Amino acid sequence: MDEALKENMLGALENVIDPELGIDIVNLGLIYDVDLNEEGLCTVTMTLTAMGCPLAAHIEQDVKGMLEDIPEIKDIDVNIVWNPPWGKDKMSRYAKIALGIPD
Repeated sequence: MDEALKENMLGALENVIDPELGIDIVNLGLIYDVDLNEEGLCTVTMTLTAMGCPLAAHIEQDVKGMLEDIPEIKDIDVNIVWNPPWGKDKMSRYAKIALGIPD
């Protein structure tokens, strides 16, 4: 997968907003990796801010919805992982400022 396509995928995922925090999942640092194999299967490896997040299914559907219009993607697998655990250190500077968290 070329870098431009990966950037396009991450750009699409910046439109997925965490409903509780009001910040996109890329800037929150929830996206660990995006990959696309030769058959067109896109695998998104991500985490959530907390185990048992009641909005996990909603966020997963939003991820799929944002990526499905990219022509190279034929199918999407969202892989939610808990290791490494998410923490404020994974957030972008933008997300920290928006949430009032010191850098």
